[in-house]
Amino acid sequence: MFFPNPALAVWLLCTVVGWMKLLDAGRNETVVAIGKGALVVWALDELVRGASPARRILGAVVLAAQLYWLFG
Repeated sequence: MFFPNPALAVWLLCTVVGWMKLLDAGRNETVVAIGKGALVVWALDELVRGASPARRILGAVVLAAQLYWLFG
């Protein structure tokens, strides 16, 4: 499987590990937080360097949702 963006691959891996609950509660929470951080990095990258306006908008929407989750 090829991912054009490593941050998206980290997010996907962390999401799968978080869903499967392979780790104890504290470590699982850390893995989920790392995944959300990777998603923020991906969203910022798309917002700044997106190849099309649609990808930039997607980056802005994902970034807004993650910031709402973090501060909301």
